[in-house]
Amino acid sequence: MNTKEENITKSLNESLGRIEEIFTNTPDLIIRKLSIKQTGELAAIIYMEELTDKASLNQNVLAPLQLETGNSSGDFITTVGYVKPHAKWEELRLSIILGYSVLFIEGRSTAYALDTKGFPQRAIEDPQQEPSLKGAHQGFIETGSQNIAMIRRYIADKELKVKRYIVGQRGQTPVSLLYLEDVTQPDIIKALEERIQSIDVDAIINTGELAEFIEDQPLALLPQMITTERPDTAASQILQGRCVVVVDGSPSVLVAPATFMSFFQTVDDYSSRWSISSFLRILRIFAFFIAIFLPGIFIAVISFHFEIIPLKLLLTLGESRGQVPFPPFVEAIIMEITLEMLREAGVRLPAPVGQTVGIVGGIVIGQAVVEAGLISNVMVIVVAFTAISSFIIPNQDMMAAVRIMRFMMMILATWFGFVGLVVGMMSFIGRLITLNSLGTSYSTPIAPFRAMDWKDTLLRVPLWMMNNRPASTNSRQSKRQGKSRGWKENK
Repeated sequence: MNTKEENITKSLNESLGRIEEIFTNTPDLIIRKLSIKQTGELAAIIYMEELTDKASLNQNVLAPLQLETGNSSGDFITTVGYVKPHAKWEELRLSIILGYSVLFIEGRSTAYALDTKGFPQRAIEDPQQEPSLKGAHQGFIETGSQNIAMIRRYIADKELKVKRYIVGQRGQTPVSLLYLEDVTQPDIIKALEERIQSIDVDAIINTGELAEFIEDQPLALLPQMITTERPDTAASQILQGRCVVVVDGSPSVLVAPATFMSFFQTVDDYSSRWSISSFLRILRIFAFFIAIFLPGIFIAVISFHFEIIPLKLLLTLGESRGQVPFPPFVEAIIMEITLEMLREAGVRLPAPVGQTVGIVGGIVIGQAVVEAGLISNVMVIVVAFTAISSFIIPNQDMMAAVRIMRFMMMILATWFGFVGLVVGMMSFIGRLITLNSLGTSYSTPIAPFRAMDWKDTLLRVPLWMMNNRPASTNSRQSKRQGKSRGWKENK
């Protein structure tokens, strides 16, 4: 019989023997026998030394059990906040691995999991990938329960539900699903539940791994779930009718379903004036297309369509490229790969060294290759402008997809000029239309067209005009706010 089906016995010695069979070669497993002074029963408490808060264990469990005398209920009493009885070995094994202390008592066929968890964790800091302009300077950390608590601070509502699952045969990673029960569409919750529960792997280390298992089309370049490090972003998405998935051990969470336009929005848009936010959103979309198509357009113009360039500019370009021995595509590839290498080196190195590498690569190497006649100065300008445009995109996953698409457009432009770019653009639009995220069309509100969602898409109207939740979430309660500026009519 395996541990999933086996019940514990009433014999304390047999239970301790079974524990030693399950946890062989585990020197950090502590088994401590004791006598409960309140009831006079023999007992033993088992815990993982490195996962336990020793002060909590001594103060809230051992001291009450060993020092305090009887009580009116006739049962043992501890001052620890969480006590859950378990009768099966699998449940107890999981509790011990997750950091709970387990109390066995002679003569009882039930053991008790006590929350004395105390593993190392870092302090709450500013999110590294999503700096906050006007919002709270708090980012998620690697502790799932803390991340859920940070979201609850924003949504103090009993309808905020949390469902927990254990994913991974060996890692036993706690994964939590958060949503508003009276708002979120049940089909979305059910789909996410089924996908999370069907994962059969050794372990899930972070949200990126989880996303690959539960995305609708994991082979697509474009991300179909939003990854965020900010609790205020996660809370805002939940209030709009979406679900948030928290993976214990990961400093970011997943938001689903997502649309293409949602990757160009940030929670800071709602703390700035609507006109500024609208301008920035248009700028991000413009930068997105520049980051994908600009090198390809330059290659197509130089290679196939130079007749459209004004004569003076053509002379300047000719002078710039006169000493370059490579065709435009090779020029662009050299610069783009150099840029990618500098970016990767900057990310992997410590922050001060990474900044130095960026300066050396961007200025010294850029100037040197131009003076050596290997690359034209116009190509340096094009690649630099492209890089700046890609940095404007607020989502890291979308930014990574743009980098890949840029290379594809460069190849198409080299082979077919503007025709290749038009084919690439049409393929991109077609892919947008066919993608889905948990049953939600990726290209909405453009296709299918949803007029009401345009209040908070490319433009953002003032907050008091956005009375409804996005139609793309298909939420059970479409209305999210009342007449907030009614005071003006009462004057």
